[in-house]
Amino acid sequence: MQIDGIHHISTMTADGRAATEFATGVLGLRLAAKTVNQDAPDMYHLFFTDEDAEPGSDLTMFEMRGLPKGRAGAGQVHRIVYRVADATAIDFWAARLTRHGLPNRRDGERLLFEDPEGLGFELVVDDSGDAPLRARHPQIPEEVALRGFGGVRIYSRAPERSAAVLTGVLGATELDAERYELRSDRRGGIVTLDAAPAERGLQGAGTVHHVAFGIREADYTAWDPHVAQSGLHTSGLVDRYYFHSIYFREPGGVLYELATDEPGFEARNPKDEWGRKIILPPWLESQRAQVEAGLQVIPDPREEWDPAFLAGTAA
Repeated sequence: MQIDGIHHISTMTADGRAATEFATGVLGLRLAAKTVNQDAPDMYHLFFTDEDAEPGSDLTMFEMRGLPKGRAGAGQVHRIVYRVADATAIDFWAARLTRHGLPNRRDGERLLFEDPEGLGFELVVDDSGDAPLRARHPQIPEEVALRGFGGVRIYSRAPERSAAVLTGVLGATELDAERYELRSDRRGGIVTLDAAPAERGLQGAGTVHHVAFGIREADYTAWDPHVAQSGLHTSGLVDRYYFHSIYFREPGGVLYELATDEPGFEARNPKDEWGRKIILPPWLESQRAQVEAGLQVIPDPREEWDPAFLAGTAA
């Protein structure tokens, strides 16, 4: 069994509409799905991806209207790492973020910044050899677009035990004392264990809820007993409609998910509906009127785009 790097990263927001403006309008991601939290259908679950909603590109957001701002601390992911092509792309993003009023700073070859709710991001030059996962955006040339996740940085309550789960349960390779690579023959990602601040973390807007690692559909049922036999409590097998999942909390406090690559977004909904309609799993379809009445309107960010650009025929 192999881990295909990072599948998706789920975060918390107090305003899904503003979060959509940031994810699509600033980062240039595609709104691939407006759906709901299956465990709390009065809450949006928004998926921002590359052009084809491939695993490894999905930044998801749970909306809780009016949610107080959170703070990353021990037991939480504190920074999301995206790949870009080269130093020219780093320059492009530094200028773009500044134009959008988002402070940013360089740390060596990395570019660090936060979204308007304080969620931490990092851009790194891509040396992975993995296929780039890019979305199309009229203001962002393909050669500098985000290329999918490079990894996450975690504040662990128990770094040695967190490392043991990464290597012993998930099969990560230790790159150094802090960095662990989860890599398959398809894709990889790096988990970095950073020293936690003294200040206690608070789950809230601008924080990461969980990080999901990619697994194969054929291995799905084998992963649950594999994780459980290490002494970790799991959720059991969970059908998330777009993929199948297993959840567990690692010893350092971070909620992990294992998510399959199938059936995928396009198998469930035609591409021409992505971002336009609220998508519900079959078991919630009968409640559509009630569910939609409790959600704010989030327009499709591509509604006003040049049709020629959308068709790929723009000059």
